[in-house]
Amino acid sequence: MYVTKPSPAARERIVAGAADMISRRGLNATSIREMAKHARAPLGSTYHYFPEGKQQLATEAVRYTGEWVARRLRKELEAGPVAGLRAFLGLWRKIVVDSDFRAGCPVLAVSIEEPPTDETPAALAAAADVFDAWESLLADSLREHGAEREQAAQLATLVVAAVEGTVAMCRAKRSTQPLDRTAEQLQALVLAAIKG
Repeated sequence: MYVTKPSPAARERIVAGAADMISRRGLNATSIREMAKHARAPLGSTYHYFPEGKQQLATEAVRYTGEWVARRLRKELEAGPVAGLRAFLGLWRKIVVDSDFRAGCPVLAVSIEEPPTDETPAALAAAADVFDAWESLLADSLREHGAEREQAAQLATLVVAAVEGTVAMCRAKRSTQPLDRTAEQLQALVLAAIKG
């Protein structure tokens, strides 16, 4: 009997496909069968990699998105908080525009849906961790460039919250205008914080 070796590429393709599907339809409106189909993966393979089912796959999709964004943010923050902010905004602009305003952020999508039970699902806990990670990256850069500790933390939270909310507004309005307006104001705040 010939057994194939598990492929990390296949697993990552399923996770990336799930993140994309959740970013478009939300978690509750997406079944594991649809996520597998979207990733062009057999349902059996999906359950092989994610034996705990939809919540496990959603958790991995949130973590995948979080790290994907964090890698880009870390790279751009090397040039300072303004460059990092522009990259963060640019990344979400590209997602919204390239999807014809159909996709948003899977981390936000998981965060705003009602959990299926009274317990905190792993995907929701992962979303909180992702938001914390993005805020920490931004706050660290702001502090390194002269912002006071509390101001840096508050501004980092404002940036993440504003961008996440603005992405939702862009989808609803089918326009990047909310992102443009938010970008201008956030950049002014960041510049004031690091020059202050």
